[in-house]
Amino acid sequence: MLSNAYDAAMAMRQANLFYEHPAGSIVDQLSAFTYEGKRTERIDNGDVPYFYNEFWTARQRDAHPLQEVSYRACFKAQLPEFFIKRLTEVGDRVYDPFMGRGTTLIQAALMGRDPVGNDVNPISKFLCRPRICPPTIGAIADRLRLLDWQPTHEHDDELLVFYHPETLREIMALRQYLLRREAEGSIDPVDDWIRMVALNRLTGHSPGFFSVYSLPPNQAVTLKAQIRINEKRGQIPPRRHVAEIILKKSRSLLKDGVPPKVTAQFSTGPAESTPDVASASVNLVVTSPPFLDIVQYAADNWLRCWFAGIDVGGVEIAMHRKAESWQSFVRSTFEELERVVRPGGHVAFEVGEVRNGKVELDKIVLEAIRGLAFEPLLVLINVQEFTKTANVWGVNNNAKGTNTNRIILARRL
Repeated sequence: MLSNAYDAAMAMRQANLFYEHPAGSIVDQLSAFTYEGKRTERIDNGDVPYFYNEFWTARQRDAHPLQEVSYRACFKAQLPEFFIKRLTEVGDRVYDPFMGRGTTLIQAALMGRDPVGNDVNPISKFLCRPRICPPTIGAIADRLRLLDWQPTHEHDDELLVFYHPETLREIMALRQYLLRREAEGSIDPVDDWIRMVALNRLTGHSPGFFSVYSLPPNQAVTLKAQIRINEKRGQIPPRRHVAEIILKKSRSLLKDGVPPKVTAQFSTGPAESTPDVASASVNLVVTSPPFLDIVQYAADNWLRCWFAGIDVGGVEIAMHRKAESWQSFVRSTFEELERVVRPGGHVAFEVGEVRNGKVELDKIVLEAIRGLAFEPLLVLINVQEFTKTANVWGVNNNAKGTNTNRIILARRL
């Protein structure tokens, strides 16, 4: 029996580092792939083969606990794991230019690869960076115990639609402390971790969040919408204890150990311009760009941006309503990936079906990269039943790009 968290972490490290590549090319592997007895269907469609199957589990919360940080429209950890296992070695660099909550990067770190992440939204770095090299539970508990939980100025009464007055007082005190530390340049890994957990616990639909019952934590509603929820449910925000919730969530995230030591890099900016990422330095890209006018990322993150001191209006997240505009956006992204991916490296570019399946984003991507130094290898269609979260959104089958993963895999020439 493992004696402590360090032993557990080392055991997990050994288990994750020694992934063996399946034999044969990626096309041959998928041609012979089966999942829970289901064989993969291959259809040669135009320039590349299409592979249809359920390639990884559809079950919720079936990844490492460190992946349990909510973000709107994020894919499962099993998706990057599938490609990292087959296309990289330990120590390779795995990059996501639209890192979101950091699913690709956390999975890369857990598998002993060096994660490289970028996102135009500064919140992404706050959500991902602390989980690459987490502090100990003891350090987290000590910091929470030493914090002054009395805010230096009054709270915003509008937020009382979400929070009990005493809970809001504690949230304000923590926010003021973190913003002061950020301004001083003195944020340390423990502060970074506490901010990450707090951002994840601001609103939700269980007692594990700071708020009264609301929408899932990856989709903060407006103040007016929360008032309607409160009236409909006849609810009043209950008293929640911020430090207790942060510590409880921290224990949950860290219960299965931490990643091995890796070298991580993070940047904030548009995916088509990432000067901090060295040329020909990336072995694999696993990413998913913003789709056609599907998800209001900025609106969903307004409360998180408020807590982190970010002007949500200044976060220019791409929203394209026309396929032609989206194709141009994808093209410019791949032009930058052409620079940063080494020859022989790969890009796994995940998209979905939108507008009742009438817009096939995979075909738009294939056209967008035509003439660039990428060879399209295949399109993988991961077909699954709906997730619980998709049902909460009210998403119908094939209506808004959430029921299937469509991944274009290309190799850098």
